Amino acid sequence: MLIYMVRHGQTDWNAEGRLQGQKDIALNHLGRAQATRNGEVLLDLAGADLFSFDFVASPLSRTRETMERLRAAMGLDPAGYRTDERLLELSFGDWEGHTLEEVNRFAPDRLLARIEQKWNFIPPGDDAESYEILSWRVGAWLRSISSPTICVSHGGVVRSVFRLVAQVSEDHAARMTVPQDMVLQVDLGAGTLRWI
Repeated sequence: MLIYMVRHGQTDWNAEGRLQGQKDIALNHLGRAQATRNGEVLLDLAGADLFSFDFVASPLSRTRETMERLRAAMGLDPAGYRTDERLLELSFGDWEGHTLEEVNRFAPDRLLARIEQKWNFIPPGDDAESYEILSWRVGAWLRSISSPTICVSHGGVVRSVFRLVAQVSEDHAARMTVPQDMVLQVDLGAGTLRWI
């Protein structure tokens, strides 16, 4: 089973290094251009098989706009996709909207705990999650896939896919860079992932 995954385009909070999580932050100018370019790449990759793909996105506006822009670049109806709550970014709880520098000023001990065990760390806040908790949602989504899929989601979701499909270590998955201007090809059967 083949999946093409795209992280949403850049937002101003990404550019400022703010923990975005589940806050609904819009794409910026660069993010819109990244979304269109990723659509052009996907058109080349999918080619004649384009209409066999299921298109799914996280329900946040930055992922939906990314999906709509990439579908438009592929010559498809921008609205022809579905959303799935399991693809939401992990929640950073009370830390959302802050930079790590700001967190270090008001909670240096908690930030140190996150640095030491990033995959399993849960920030403060009622709805906060760890990458491990996020991976439970993502694993359920992966098990539900029944056709080739083009997915627009978030950095944490992509990190979870690396952990679940390629079995990279927790530490590596939590710390890896997830680009916003590339497409990730995931072969579920072979357990392989590669950036395009």
